[in-house]
Amino acid sequence: MYYIPLEKLILMLIPIVVVWVFYKKWTGRFSNIFTATLRMTVQLLLIGYALVYIFTTQSLTIGIAIVLFMVAISSWITLGNIKDQSFREYRNIFIAILIGGSFNLALVIGLILNVTPFYAPRFLIPLAGMIYANAMNAVSLSAERFEKEIERETYLDARAAALTTAIIPQINAFLAVGLVSLPGMMTGQILSGIDPIVTVRYQIMVMAMVFGSAGMSVIIYLSLKSRQFSNKV
Repeated sequence: MYYIPLEKLILMLIPIVVVWVFYKKWTGRFSNIFTATLRMTVQLLLIGYALVYIFTTQSLTIGIAIVLFMVAISSWITLGNIKDQSFREYRNIFIAILIGGSFNLALVIGLILNVTPFYAPRFLIPLAGMIYANAMNAVSLSAERFEKEIERETYLDARAAALTTAIIPQINAFLAVGLVSLPGMMTGQILSGIDPIVTVRYQIMVMAMVFGSAGMSVIIYLSLKSRQFSNKV
């Protein structure tokens, strides 16, 4: 794979600065993009050094801890996007992402890739990151839409609207892939010199994994909400 020198990587700040200038001019906000860019850079540098250490370990305890940490943080981020900030809501989100995401993670690692040991960090961390991040986004979309719909609709109607909203990005990605876009993972593999036919199989696996984890997490979340709104069925 082509090595990107630091001085060339810095050039990618140019389009960010352009967007920041217009963002500041049009919205009057100064720190949003700057803070986000700084956090992105620092977080990726830190995780890069951390992964160097983690990849040399084969600890089941570390693997479980990483998964639970990802689920806990993604659930917390999701909770921040809705009005209901209760512990019950956090628990519902946590359970939904944990079960929906972990099922797909186990399927990919255990049956499709046959990773040994199954908690090998080199496979577990990137796959879990993709799965739980997409589950988080889907549950976040469904939770926000559900809150709005339940104010004027029955639970069943609100549930249908929330599920539809949550999986629109996944369906659009399915429809556009190969025609409008080449996904990031596939592009990265091609740039590193891997046969495009091989990358296609991996990309199909990833997209099915992402769709499954997102959809299942939303279904579990909305099912848990039925107890709370049983009187609006």
